Amino acid sequence: MTGMSIPSCSITEIPEGANILDVREDDEFAAGHIDGAQHIRLSDLPVRYGEVPMDEDVYVICRSGGRSRTATAWLNKNGFDAISVNGGMGAWHLDNDRPIVSDTDEEPHVK
Repeated sequence: MTGMSIPSCSITEIPEGANILDVREDDEFAAGHIDGAQHIRLSDLPVRYGEVPMDEDVYVICRSGGRSRTATAWLNKNGFDAISVNGGMGAWHLDNDRPIVSDTDEEPHVK
């Protein structure tokens, strides 16, 4: 076995009111994101991790799951309780038709 397993869950396992951390790039987040999600790009996480709540579960999401697994592994290694969301925003919005909001004048979409 190589390394530790990374905790993950499906979209339907995210509890109501959960902390959601979106680790996508700025343009991806602006185009469409979960209302209320915290946004810290994966590349900024090592400097901004202090903004992530330590005392409760954090559900980490990206476009399809790769970056969220990387972020989840890093956060858990540093004392957080992070869970990677399988399928990312693709699963959230495109597969399950869950609502998203946009920071632009365009219709919200997953980029």
